[in-house]
Amino acid sequence: MTPTTLPRSTPSAQNVDAAGISAFVDALETTAGVEPHSIMLLRHGQVVAEGWWAPYSADRAHLLYSLSKSFTSSAVGFAVAEGLLGLDDTVLGHFPELDAEITDPRSRSMRVRHVLAMASGHRAETLDRALAIDPVDVVRGFLLTPPDDEPGSVFAYNQPCTFTAGAIVQRVTGQSLTEYLRPRLLDPLGIGDVGWQRDESGRELGFSGLHATTHAIAALGQLYLQQGEWDGTQLLPREWVAEATRSHVSNAGESNPDWSQGYGFQFWMARHGYRGDGAYGQFSVVLPEHDVVLALTGQSLDMQAVLDAAWAHLLPAVGTDAAPVGDASADAALATRLADLTLPGVAGPTEHDAAPVRPAAEEARTGDQHSPGTDRLVSFTAAEGNDQPGLTVVELRASADATTTLTLVEGDARLAVRIEAEDWVVTDGSDDGDGADARGSVVPIAASATRSADLLHVDLVFVETPHRLHLTLDESDATFTALWETHPLHAPAVAHLRMPRH
Repeated sequence: MTPTTLPRSTPSAQNVDAAGISAFVDALETTAGVEPHSIMLLRHGQVVAEGWWAPYSADRAHLLYSLSKSFTSSAVGFAVAEGLLGLDDTVLGHFPELDAEITDPRSRSMRVRHVLAMASGHRAETLDRALAIDPVDVVRGFLLTPPDDEPGSVFAYNQPCTFTAGAIVQRVTGQSLTEYLRPRLLDPLGIGDVGWQRDESGRELGFSGLHATTHAIAALGQLYLQQGEWDGTQLLPREWVAEATRSHVSNAGESNPDWSQGYGFQFWMARHGYRGDGAYGQFSVVLPEHDVVLALTGQSLDMQAVLDAAWAHLLPAVGTDAAPVGDASADAALATRLADLTLPGVAGPTEHDAAPVRPAAEEARTGDQHSPGTDRLVSFTAAEGNDQPGLTVVELRASADATTTLTLVEGDARLAVRIEAEDWVVTDGSDDGDGADARGSVVPIAASATRSADLLHVDLVFVETPHRLHLTLDESDATFTALWETHPLHAPAVAHLRMPRH
């Protein structure tokens, strides 16, 4: 069910033109390099439009990638307000065990405010260098990577900056970021289950890896729009919100216009308002001048195009007291449309879609004999050129009850997924362990399939992430190819493409 802590309204009741929202949805669905998964639009604290493109849904968490950073920043804000750390503390001061080996004066002078603002003094990303120095302790590797300039003087989008800020919070509180945020942020905002990926040291990443619902993204943006106040209670200090959402360092060298307006404390300044964002189109956009919050998830390679569409269609749709907009009939048409969103299924020939999706290559079956009423199994091996090299075997089983199951084999993990023609079928581990990896962790996957001669085309959407895998199974030689629509970051195994459940 959709969380109800954010009140619902209609666009016209909040002086928004539903036709403009519909035009924005049109742009999301038709712009090259853009694939939407969800939208929530708030005006005056009211949800005026919301929708999820099937197989994504309101109740499922979605990997936020770098939008996680804005949640980490909020954790720092709470810790500062509670006197557990200060913005002018040196980073090294929170890791005294490293004092003897961190000798570079710039590393030693780096402060909490510098890492929050991506202004550590490094001129480029340091994650790979930090991990090369210490594959387990990113903070140590980071501090042993000397800055190129004085901290605070230059901008560089730099994952270890955020990781270090999150590690400080976890150290001074003795809790994970999720545990610390639960009573302070997540519960008050009505944010349910979340999961955060951890590194080799056992710490939550901070800079990425948070899985949360679209509601969580919208609620965070609304909290900041309300200057830290929620339901009459000041959760985050106003002073923190003001500091976090102003530019601390110039990033004018960034190529895209909405990425070159300055950087706050894990928030991007933009041509309109400010935002947290994450790879492939995860957005929490805050527009104080319009009293608007826009929350989006997706699998978009052109994130600037998403914001361009918002500025082109949504901003003109927001009315003022002097110029009201909207009408009830447009509201109803938009609500109907948003209730029936779906992503295109597998691309490919469809002349055989009405037939059961079954293995056709008798010679590729395993087992001694096949007789009526028994299962049929084909085992496919990887052809050259796969995007997921660890995926070595795909099994296709047609059962006697007319169901077809595809199983991904990667190492000792086996992920089983039901497939039926082009319609999306979501397997979430509720039926006989389907969709569960070797450790019993649920990996929700949606499948869409179609057949062309000896080729079976299957698209798999890992619905707790932005990612879609295109599989082509060649039954003439029992081989398969696997190609990602967008590559998962951090190079995970397929069994890890899910919300962590610690």
